[in-house]
Amino acid sequence: MSFNIGLSGLRAATSDLNVTGNNIANAGTAGFKQSRAEFADVYAASVLGTGSNPQGSGVLLSNVSQLFNQGNINYTQNALDLAINGNGFFQTSNNGDVSYTRAGYFGTDREGFMVNNVGYRLQGYTVDPAGNLQNGIVGDLRIETASQAPRATEQLEQVFNLKETLIYSPALAQAAACF
Repeated sequence: MSFNIGLSGLRAATSDLNVTGNNIANAGTAGFKQSRAEFADVYAASVLGTGSNPQGSGVLLSNVSQLFNQGNINYTQNALDLAINGNGFFQTSNNGDVSYTRAGYFGTDREGFMVNNVGYRLQGYTVDPAGNLQNGIVGDLRIETASQAPRATEQLEQVFNLKETLIYSPALAQAAACF
């Protein structure tokens, strides 16, 4: 019995090292989320239910869970690279097959659609032909690169914030001192 308990501990430690090794191997991968090994006790049991022996019979790996902590945001020279600060995922589609990622390396394909490094199209709210956002309608995001007809500016707004400036005048200071 004690040999099996020790053997279960070795198996659990091996599983923990595998999870740690995977975390180290993928530490530089964009959008990678580290994992954590979770263990559970194994209790002795009889045919009729729980055994009369309250001692454990070893340990086993119960779950490998991903940790969704905020990672580092790295700035790149690519204008289409995106990052999520906080919770959330990018939604991508591969011919209708939806998947989610935190990796924000995006570019365009030959047709102008925004794609990730494996060719999955980035999903988002689409616009109508007039350029109005269609709330609730999710589709492939496309960047128009063709020449577009010019449009006149209809409204211009500008806001100024002027600092308060103190002007010192010796003549005014002398006049104020007389009163």
